[in-house]
Amino acid sequence: MANLYLIPLTLGESELNTVLPESNSAIIRSISHFIVENIRTARRFLKKVDREIDIDSLHFYELNKHTDKRQLHAYLDPIKENLPMGIMSEAGCPGVADPGAEVVRIAHEKGIRVVPLVGPSSILLAMMASGMNGQNFAFNGYLPIPKGEKAKQIKQLESRIYTENQSQLFIEAPYRNIQLLNDLLENCQAHTKLCIACDLTLDTEFIQTQSINGWKKNKPDIQKRPAIFVLGK
Repeated sequence: MANLYLIPLTLGESELNTVLPESNSAIIRSISHFIVENIRTARRFLKKVDREIDIDSLHFYELNKHTDKRQLHAYLDPIKENLPMGIMSEAGCPGVADPGAEVVRIAHEKGIRVVPLVGPSSILLAMMASGMNGQNFAFNGYLPIPKGEKAKQIKQLESRIYTENQSQLFIEAPYRNIQLLNDLLENCQAHTKLCIACDLTLDTEFIQTQSINGWKKNKPDIQKRPAIFVLGK
C-alpha cells in the first residue's frame, strides 16, 4: 500500500531551499493526488517546487471548513490503487492547527502509513525563539472574539503559566493583531513575559520577548502580519 505524505509549505514567500529539504521535492514529484486546504495555493506551491510539473494532470481534493466530512474516507481511495498521496495546508505543517488532522486520523484507522516531511512550523519556531519554557507548553489556537470572553481566557492562560509552569501560545487573524495585543497589555500582569513572533522565516521576520510592562512602552507594528503570541515567565 502507498503512503500518505504530510507536506509542509513555506510560511510566506520565502525561498524553498531556505526552509525545505531537497528530499521533499523528490517525493512531491512522485505524487499525483493531493488533499489540500486551498487548491490555488497548492498549485502555486507545486510550481515553485518544479516548473515542469504538469499541474493539469494532478488531482486535488479540497479539505476546509466547507468540506462534507462524509467525503473524507473516499479521499484516500487512490492509496488503495497503490498511488501515494500528499496533504498540504495553506501554510506550514499540515495536521497542526489544520483540518488535515482529520484525514490523518482516518489513514491510521485504515492502516495507511503516514509520513510527515520536514518543514517550518510557526508554532515551534516561535517557541524556540521565545526564551520561555519549551519543556511544557500549550498551543491554544484562537482566543474568543468577544472582549469579555477574551479577557477571561487571557487571565486563565496567564494563571497556568504560574501554577503549571506552562508556556501558552496562541494566534489571531492578522488584521486583529493590534486589538489582541492591547487586550494582553490590559489583562496580564506587568511582569509576565510576552513573545511576539511575526513573519517567521521571511525577510521581514520580527521576534522579540519583553515583559508586558515593556511592551506598553513600545508597541510594535504587527497589524496584518502573521504572528504567534507566547505568554510565559
